[in-house]
Amino acid sequence: MIPRFLKKRFSRSSSAKTSDNSAASEAHHQNTQEANKNIDVYDDNDKLANTSYSKTPISQIYRKLSGKALGITVKPKLLGELPKLANDEQTLTFYVLQDYSRSNSILIDLQTQEHQLPPALVGVKDLAHDLDENAAIIFLNHPKATDDQLSPRLARLVAATLQHPDLNIRLVPVSILWGRAPEKEDSLFKLLMTDNWEDPSITKQLFNIGVMGRDTFVQFHTPQNLRTIVYNHLNDDLEGADDSKPSHQQQAPSDPILLSSSEIGSLVTSSSTTNANTALVPIADANRELLRNLQYQLDLYLDKQRASMLGPDLSDRRNLVDKLIYSPAIKHAIEKEASDTGVSEHEARDVARGYANEMVNNYSYSIIRVFERFLTWLWTQLYDGVEVHHFERVRELATDHEIIYVPCHRSHVDYLLLSYVIYKRGLSIPYVAAGDNLDVPVLGPLLRGAVAFYIRRSFRGNALYTAVLREYMHTLISRSTPIEYFIEGGRSRSGRLLPPKMGMLAMTVHSQLRKTNKPVVFIPTYIGYERIMEGGTYIGELKGKPKESESVVGLLKATKKIERIFGNVHLSFGTPLHLSDFMQKFEVAADSLPKDRTDTPLDKKTNAMVDNIGVKIMQHINKAAVVNPISLLSLVLLSAPKAALDEVICREQIALYQGIARYLPYADDTVVTDMNPQDIIDYGIKLKLIERIPHILGDIIQVAGKQAALLSYFRNNILHVFILLSFLAALVARNGRIERSRLDNIVSQLYPFLQGELFLYYSAQSLQAVLNQKIDNLIEHGLIVELEDGVLSAPETNSSRYQQLQVLATPVEQSLERYFMTLALLAQQGSGNLTESEVVDLCHLLGQRLSVLYADDIPDFFDRSLFTSFVNALIRLDYVQKDEETGVLSFDQRINNIAHHAKYILTPDMMQILQQVASLDEKEITHAITEISNKKQRKFGRKR
Repeated sequence: MIPRFLKKRFSRSSSAKTSDNSAASEAHHQNTQEANKNIDVYDDNDKLANTSYSKTPISQIYRKLSGKALGITVKPKLLGELPKLANDEQTLTFYVLQDYSRSNSILIDLQTQEHQLPPALVGVKDLAHDLDENAAIIFLNHPKATDDQLSPRLARLVAATLQHPDLNIRLVPVSILWGRAPEKEDSLFKLLMTDNWEDPSITKQLFNIGVMGRDTFVQFHTPQNLRTIVYNHLNDDLEGADDSKPSHQQQAPSDPILLSSSEIGSLVTSSSTTNANTALVPIADANRELLRNLQYQLDLYLDKQRASMLGPDLSDRRNLVDKLIYSPAIKHAIEKEASDTGVSEHEARDVARGYANEMVNNYSYSIIRVFERFLTWLWTQLYDGVEVHHFERVRELATDHEIIYVPCHRSHVDYLLLSYVIYKRGLSIPYVAAGDNLDVPVLGPLLRGAVAFYIRRSFRGNALYTAVLREYMHTLISRSTPIEYFIEGGRSRSGRLLPPKMGMLAMTVHSQLRKTNKPVVFIPTYIGYERIMEGGTYIGELKGKPKESESVVGLLKATKKIERIFGNVHLSFGTPLHLSDFMQKFEVAADSLPKDRTDTPLDKKTNAMVDNIGVKIMQHINKAAVVNPISLLSLVLLSAPKAALDEVICREQIALYQGIARYLPYADDTVVTDMNPQDIIDYGIKLKLIERIPHILGDIIQVAGKQAALLSYFRNNILHVFILLSFLAALVARNGRIERSRLDNIVSQLYPFLQGELFLYYSAQSLQAVLNQKIDNLIEHGLIVELEDGVLSAPETNSSRYQQLQVLATPVEQSLERYFMTLALLAQQGSGNLTESEVVDLCHLLGQRLSVLYADDIPDFFDRSLFTSFVNALIRLDYVQKDEETGVLSFDQRINNIAHHAKYILTPDMMQILQQVASLDEKEITHAITEISNKKQRKFGRKR
């Protein structure tokens, strides 16, 4: 920061300025030049950087030949987006690099030519503002400079900016990486080749060009206005100077705080026109401190950008394990383990070391490069493309925050896909918490060397393992290592989000409360596929088949699918969630846990905060959903009778869904495909998910054989976007006419259950306004007719809009059928007779039976988590009370009030079927519970 004596110097009144403006201006210019002589700057007499290419033909030839020579060996990859530079001839553009390098100069010049940016190695001449620079590159550091020497070009540009109020200079910081290894490699050859945290020597630069030229990355960062930077520094320091004064010396509120350009210039450079009483510091000191501050800030900015791309400077794996085991927190855990179990501390330490070796990542840049090339080929073979949305919001946070990626979990491909996208866009890839079921021969070590650190699927009751994992997480977070974990705990088999698992989330919060380094921010990430490798396996597992263990054989089987086309993949980065905001909301103090302990429990407020963060993450993942062509097509066709529609009607229904989703978006982050309806149909046929049946009266589009269950997966990815619209459509369609007040009451009663199932983000307080907006949306599209006296009506029964309303009303029915069946089971068995787990198990069993008999084998009724969600909601809303010791559920007649609402949507026939399915006598209940218990024990035995 600028010293206090300089702050006082800047805060002086401008009364000392001379009345002769022209004389002052001339003195101003002379003193600026004199001041620059007194600033200790390094000499920029390098031949390349000191040649005016706009004037010298020989240098122009040198520039072209050098560029061509470098262009042959170096093929840089552009990271991020190009800066948007306004086409303004009055604005001068300079590129800011950290360290001097001839190869970097030429490389930036080539990149500016290729991307049609203002040239880097062309002289910048502006005589009106006393500027005549030989190149448009600013090097912040030079190998021959001492610590006190500053950039001469930056010094001249700052002086010119202060002298000329109309001068606009744009600085574009640039990062150049010759390779992207984050750690210090043991190999001398790798040390020479790869860009890490060492400054490049000449020898290393030669190796970089010759060996790493094809692995070079360039990123142009956000342009910054030099005048704005200077003003911000001066303004901040003026405010600091004012704050430091005694109260009786404070400037009056009416006095200006900001100085004009000419005032700043006069204060900084015109020492000869200022009397002795106001000239508190020599001009050289003023310029030097301002310039030093600006250069430091630019250097720090590029350091942070580099860190976000390379990741932290890491030690090797063996040293990291040793640091973990001998940390104060693990020493305490080892002592406690030895005391509790009766083993020696040496034996307990060996056990802890074994745990650490199980989990610690073995990051290798060589493996990363192999994966990059392999995955680039693989995505080309599997997918038509990878579409990424809202990534820039991550880039903006990466330099100053600890990034925690929390994506939904659809497939094993998620691990690689998300890391690949992050890496290709110029940020350091995260360490991924992976289940130890993936630590199989061949694949396991490769993933550990790339992105994974392995954790056991279950370690409840193992205090020492928990301590090691918490300390490892704390180490990663303390080192600002980006982390990724799947908050659902496992892959969703139904396409819906699973209830969040709070373990890793609680460890993240625990680490932040032990020691604050960078503020933690969670990045909810939506991943959507159009076909999925594990689709057939998922359906089988939902229907009761045992889960297949990961193995090399399974990996080889998966390679058979590489020739298939899986459409596009969609990644959407949701609105970031800052941990500090939640801490403020729940009044959780920072640094409130001991730094050297891992076993300090979280208090009640903090646990409530963790639960709230988990739900908000799921809601933000859904808000970032991508309504892709296949999910939209699935929603339409699976809502039609026999999953088939006339092609014209199918097009119209798709267009309708696109229209209502765009008219009132589910959330600002939600993306709706812009592919036209006919192309969507053709695309589904191309992926062999649907088929066209030619017919003389018009072609029919139907779900392809045995694909209905798989399409339900993709429908469920976006069901939350349309569920309230479907609910409203069902109430109107099934009743013909309904009073708006009754509709509001029914939706308000059942909304909490839909919210818990689909992680809808509308609060109870805002629900009424949301319903009004959605009703207006349906009215606007002709699906609902508003009559007098607050009555809503369906369109004419023989109209196309009525048929569209019927299709839209279908998706919500299956959710309500599950609710009614569960309530029917509770009512028939009576209060106090079943435990929570028994209700969920029985509903799961009944759902399987119902799906096979009546629901066309759609696997939604097989999803145990949906019944768990509903029962949890009943308990949370106090419709059902759970005994904490026995788990037995008790309830009163209010559950019948909930079931009563089902008659407004479900047909009498369906309600009768559900009641029959849920009718079980005591003998059937006992037999079912026994069989389920035996099955669980066999499954648990296999896991052990």
